[in-house]
Amino acid sequence: MQETQAIRSLSALAHEARLRVFRALVVAGPEGLTPSALAEQLCIAPNALSFHLKELSHAQLVSQERQGRNVLYRAAFAAMNDLLAYLTENCCQGAPCAVADAPACGAAA
Repeated sequence: MQETQAIRSLSALAHEARLRVFRALVVAGPEGLTPSALAEQLCIAPNALSFHLKELSHAQLVSQERQGRNVLYRAAFAAMNDLLAYLTENCCQGAPCAVADAPACGAAA
């Protein structure tokens, strides 16, 4: 993935509603969701949802497919995986990264 595409993807996800839409499509898996199902599930007005889906499509994070009278939106899993790979490409200078558990609330850091 090129840096410009990573920036476009991150920019698209840097909005509360778009991040919620993308996560809902990830959960839905390859079956995808219609805009009406997304709008109802996420309590987003249809016109606002249309704008957010357009932005996610422009960033190539979602795909759309017409099925009869409906349009199905799906998360672009390959693009998601490319973005994650780009972000972690040189993580820890190539060594396996140890993930530290977050301290419990009130515990000393």
